[in-house]
Amino acid sequence: MERSWSAVPVLMALVMSPFLFSVINRTKAFFGGRRGQPLLQPYADIAKLLRKGAVYSRTTTRVFRIGPVAGLASVLAALALTPLGPSGALVSFEGDVVLFVYLFAVMRFVTVLAALDTGSAFEGMGASREVQFSALGEVAFFLGITALAALTHRTSLSGILDALGNSPEVHGGRPVHFLVGSSLFVVLLAENARLPVDDPETHLELTMIHEVMVLDHGGVDLGLIQYAGCLKLWVMASLLAGVVLPAGSVHTVASAAILPAGILALAVLIGVVESTMARLRLVMVPQLLVAAGVLALLALIVVPG
Repeated sequence: MERSWSAVPVLMALVMSPFLFSVINRTKAFFGGRRGQPLLQPYADIAKLLRKGAVYSRTTTRVFRIGPVAGLASVLAALALTPLGPSGALVSFEGDVVLFVYLFAVMRFVTVLAALDTGSAFEGMGASREVQFSALGEVAFFLGITALAALTHRTSLSGILDALGNSPEVHGGRPVHFLVGSSLFVVLLAENARLPVDDPETHLELTMIHEVMVLDHGGVDLGLIQYAGCLKLWVMASLLAGVVLPAGSVHTVASAAILPAGILALAVLIGVVESTMARLRLVMVPQLLVAAGVLALLALIVVPG
């Protein structure tokens, strides 16, 4: 495709990312024997929040107000680095995988700072848990990306995903695909506060991780946080779909449909996981993330020489 098509993945993500939550909710409703929310409910929720004003505590500073905006900016930058099929990413350069990984760290950092800025003990507790679990999740995430870079001999995210589908020399790396894909799926669940790591629908502060950090946010700030969460899920699902689906090896038109379908299939899989698994005890979450790191490390070890 021409370079001008690189904007297509960005536009698709901006429009379709809230729809992933609709798919997850409908899947959970199916397993629960319910009809479920309207498919456009996440769009309506975000639009309603963006129309409301925000109320700020006198104990907060500008850090609290900057957090949602900086978090959304970070995930938008990560989106610009994310390819979707043969169109490639909007921005691509050698070594951009390192920036890609740490843009999510920046998003987490500003969210944690905003939570701590409130002076709330509950939000501080959630921030502490977020930092603890992310320290393990980042290792698995980075090791998985490193294994893919070693397999394809590329350091650009667009180059890596393109080589996974088009280059014959990486066809012997199917075990790497499986190990990295499994690791990234666990990281995706943890990074997006999904079961069995976190419960996005809980209202019990003692068991919250991500949701407790945004308890004091409201109105437009909460709308930005929710939209950034939708984009983050889309970006990570795009990466995982690019790893497990060899879309680059098929016709351009077909690959343009395969990867979005794969992203929606991942949303269904998340819904299935949340419908069939209970939330893990907090002391078990580090073990799950360590297991994801071990899978990524094994992938790096078994990369063909």
